[in-house]
Amino acid sequence: MKRLQYFIESQAFGVCAMLGEKLGIASSSIRLSFIYISFFTLGSPIILYFIMAFWMNVSKHLRRERSTVWDL
Repeated sequence: MKRLQYFIESQAFGVCAMLGEKLGIASSSIRLSFIYISFFTLGSPIILYFIMAFWMNVSKHLRRERSTVWDL
């Protein structure tokens, strides 16, 4: 069950898992509250989710170190 959950999180940008690790809260409760908030606000938190996913992707690429300038 944990492998399936990890696979789904890694394919869905991992925003809830990252927030859970940073805040010390279970990612399942963050995911559930995100779903409830999305229903009550007619989906506007989805924009926030995509912005956070984009930022995580950019920061992952910025942290990657190259050995020389000529490596592409």
